[in-house]
Amino acid sequence: MQNSSLPGTQAGKRTAYESLCDNFSFENERSLLDGLPQGGLNIAHEAVDTHANSGLAQTVALRFIAKGNTVKEYTYSDLQKETSRFANVLRGLGIAKGETVFTLLGRQTELYIAALGTLKNVSVFCPLFSVFGPEPVFQRLSRGGAKVLVTTTAFFEKKIKQLLERLPALRFVLLTNAEKHVDAKALSLRQLMAEASEQFAIPDTSPDDPALLHFTSGTTGMPKGALHVHNAVLFHYITGKYVLNFRPGDIFWCTADPGWVTGTSYGIIAPLVNGVTNIVDEEEFDAARWYAILEEQRVDIWYTAPTAIRRLMRMDIKPRERYDLQNLRLILSVGEPLHAEAVRWGEKMFDRPILDNWWQTETGGIMIANFPFMQVKPGSMGKPLPGVEAAVAEITADSFRVIDEPGQQGHLVLRKGWPSMFRAYLHDEERYRKCFHDDWYITGDLAKKDADGYFWFVGRADDIIKTSGHMVGPFEVENVLMMHDAVAEAAVIGKPDPVIGELVKAFVVLKAGFATGEALQMDILGFARKKLGAAVAPKELSFINELPKTKSGKILRRLLKARELHLPEGDLSTLELG
Repeated sequence: MQNSSLPGTQAGKRTAYESLCDNFSFENERSLLDGLPQGGLNIAHEAVDTHANSGLAQTVALRFIAKGNTVKEYTYSDLQKETSRFANVLRGLGIAKGETVFTLLGRQTELYIAALGTLKNVSVFCPLFSVFGPEPVFQRLSRGGAKVLVTTTAFFEKKIKQLLERLPALRFVLLTNAEKHVDAKALSLRQLMAEASEQFAIPDTSPDDPALLHFTSGTTGMPKGALHVHNAVLFHYITGKYVLNFRPGDIFWCTADPGWVTGTSYGIIAPLVNGVTNIVDEEEFDAARWYAILEEQRVDIWYTAPTAIRRLMRMDIKPRERYDLQNLRLILSVGEPLHAEAVRWGEKMFDRPILDNWWQTETGGIMIANFPFMQVKPGSMGKPLPGVEAAVAEITADSFRVIDEPGQQGHLVLRKGWPSMFRAYLHDEERYRKCFHDDWYITGDLAKKDADGYFWFVGRADDIIKTSGHMVGPFEVENVLMMHDAVAEAAVIGKPDPVIGELVKAFVVLKAGFATGEALQMDILGFARKKLGAAVAPKELSFINELPKTKSGKILRRLLKARELHLPEGDLSTLELG
């Protein structure tokens, strides 16, 4: 997997990864970006205008596949004109630098044009999941100080109208499918776009100007708004080049919804900054449709989520026997850690491993990855990006110590300074400060690092199970349960026990063809006990039809625990409804 952007497989005795890190600097990578003519850095300029003003002008930037399989394409030149029109719409409405523009849309053309047009205007873009009900929408619009919302007529009638009196700061709702303005606040985006100029000069933009706002749910309370700046584009460019391995002429498909940070960072920005063609499918998951898109669109790089991979694993489809996937050279996964069995399944089904990587809403981009040019250890997160310093630390109320010994479990921490690091939790400075210890960002995840420098996910710090003096990470137990022939998916929680503190309880989704029953239950428990030992293995097991997940694919273990113990369920705004 080599191109001009990747190191060779060996550099003397140095590995390709070590060679990349040795020769890397953010300054060198920054020099490869275009920059604004007057200086400064703007995401939309790097993603659109720089290519529209070059030899890539007629290259397809976005290819939209509608539910009925009709296809609509925008070249980089087309995208420059449409995003400039939207920026002029905002300017005409008096929307200023730093003011927030929200979208409440599915994966449709107007969302992508609005995102990039907003960034051209140096306003702040914030996407919302289209599945949100009125109250989660209100919380985010209110907390984010929304000045403009772009949505459909149907969503406006169903979700927004009832909120308008509670949102006095919301000045305009732009309706994507209204032919005419409804009133002074609810305006037709089509009409405004038709009246707007396709010429727009991006104003002065500092790398530290706010650009993106992403909300991430906590276990309780209001959602957290993580604020990112235009400098994040440098990391989107770098990770696109080295992790996603973009090459000229590539066709890329990220299946994530833009309401999730992956769908913005890697479903919009990274592929466009790197000048490739980006596939957008309007439909939700459908195995046959997805495989057909990979074949028909001749996708080179596919970025998806563990929840989708697990669904595909449960189906009796051998993709290489039924579909022509000869163009597919790279498959990547993000959202939840990818179990080793899924990596091996990828090798069997696609003749290549599925490459896991790790990052968060707060990091803005991929931090730790399995690179296409290095050995994969199934179940590992991989190694840090060049320029990123990751470590495992022991943290107590009054001490912080980086753990040097391989294999020791601790908090995953990152040294501050990478370009896409979030700059604030909106309206919550105290919560933001608590995320840091001196120069280190505390991720809230637990991990360990092996002797070869690979990182391994253990679990969220608040998911760790304390049983009989042992600290048990859910991922370790789930990974073993997934090895059983009958198990399609698994999640474990800690359940209070008066003798051992907490016992490990497993929730299991079975593969097709297996029936629930006490005999299978005991067989799975016995299998786990042999693999893990009695102290770590689950002591209780329940069969479940589906695991509760967020729309981005994360298993909601805390919801399983709340339901098991009859506790308040907390924020369910991102819960995927089956």
